[in-house]
Amino acid sequence: MHEERLANLLGAASLAVTDLVQAGATGAGRVSASGAAALIVLADAPDLGVTELGRRVRLTQSAAARMVDGLEAAGLARRHRREGRAVRVRLTPAGEDAVRDMLDARGAPLAGVLDVLDEGERETFAALLAKLLARLYAEIGDAEVMCRLCDRRCCVAGAVCPVGQAERDAAGGV
Repeated sequence: MHEERLANLLGAASLAVTDLVQAGATGAGRVSASGAAALIVLADAPDLGVTELGRRVRLTQSAAARMVDGLEAAGLARRHRREGRAVRVRLTPAGEDAVRDMLDARGAPLAGVLDVLDEGERETFAALLAKLLARLYAEIGDAEVMCRLCDRRCCVAGAVCPVGQAERDAAGGV
């Protein structure tokens, strides 16, 4: 197979999967793509500061502050002060419900796409994806950014997260 064709197929599949994930998450949460990512990040890492939350969803500090304003206005998140001037963001109960809905809505179409594969093909595909994700980690270097729309509970149930493992390996196996 030509390398260009393989790369093109990967690109087309990547965009289609991205479209499915974002459509499911944004539709269910009734938020923007960055808002959906922020809610999912906060579900796994409550009490992040606005700047760190923005970094994880790839927004500038000012854009992240505006996004949090919107999440607060929608009743999905709230800011609270901690020591000194530190402001942290936490999900509200409505935000927690939205995260569950978003993860279900993004997962269902992906499961449907995988229905075309039999069990052996799924195992092979999972191994190939783990290898690709480890390589992508070497390029991106940030598991928090790569996994911003992940359902982390299902990724580590009975398996090791390949992105987390790549991060541990890069840190010298710590």
